[in-house]
Amino acid sequence: MKWSEISIHTTQEAVEPVCNILHEAGASGVVIEDPHDLVKDREDHFGEIYQLSSADYPEEGVIVKAYLQINSCLGETVEEVKEAINGLLLYDIDIGFNKVTISEVNEEEWATAWKKYYKPVKVSHHITITPTWEEYEPESSSECIIELDPGMAFGTGTHPTTVLCIQAIEKTIKKKDYVIDVGTGTGVLSIAAAKLGAERILALDLDEVAVNSAKLNVKLNKVHDVVTVKQNNLLEKIGGTADLIVANILAEVIVRFVGDAYSLLKKGGTFITSGIIKAKKQEVKDALTNQGFIIEETLEIEDWVAFIAKKN
Repeated sequence: MKWSEISIHTTQEAVEPVCNILHEAGASGVVIEDPHDLVKDREDHFGEIYQLSSADYPEEGVIVKAYLQINSCLGETVEEVKEAINGLLLYDIDIGFNKVTISEVNEEEWATAWKKYYKPVKVSHHITITPTWEEYEPESSSECIIELDPGMAFGTGTHPTTVLCIQAIEKTIKKKDYVIDVGTGTGVLSIAAAKLGAERILALDLDEVAVNSAKLNVKLNKVHDVVTVKQNNLLEKIGGTADLIVANILAEVIVRFVGDAYSLLKKGGTFITSGIIKAKKQEVKDALTNQGFIIEETLEIEDWVAFIAKKN
């Protein structure tokens, strides 16, 4: 399949409205190349590696890219995008150079282009995540390496919400724990739990693509003897009792199964929740405490929050 890459050289002020215009034109996502990212301060308590090259960014302004499927309507769609961007001037929005370029991209190239930005990252005291195509040597004998191939599933394991979860797991997990990972995605949290000593892990995800990706990564990291990956909707029809339940998903979803998590945990068991934007922090906290959980620790990175909660 052929795709057309539309690239718009604009300003920081215009990024949000330009992205909205592209979404309305049919783009399912955008790439933003902002040179300010090169000098942005980031937390690196564990020596995270942010390998950004200035060659990938404009010297001035911001480049916004999106991908549109090549069809008979493409020319008309591009003209509508250009017209809509010019229309931003009516709202006193600076659109900068407003240079629009179009190029053709093969689906295979598009699907793998992101890999050059994915490098080994040390996300906690003991866990380093590295893509399967990168060579990496552990810095110490206590360092645990997780190799990931995200495939088509969401998550490279380096997003702040995932990092918070891994740090929380490292703080709380005990040898021989039984862990349930809700919304496992690529399986990175289940793999981390296994590498940190859990005896048995049940990894759940409703998305079949995620389930297949998790199964692949579990085998790749040689923890398939302790991690079982299953397609399932949250904690529905899951029996037994767990020592630890971890969920890195949207706040709106977390509050829906707080009661199920409480029921499935052993007394004194731990519920780790992440994927929570700061604006939803109090909502999730209230849902946890109203159910009977005690918030033991709150972890934060940038605009993201994770809770470590104990069953009372």
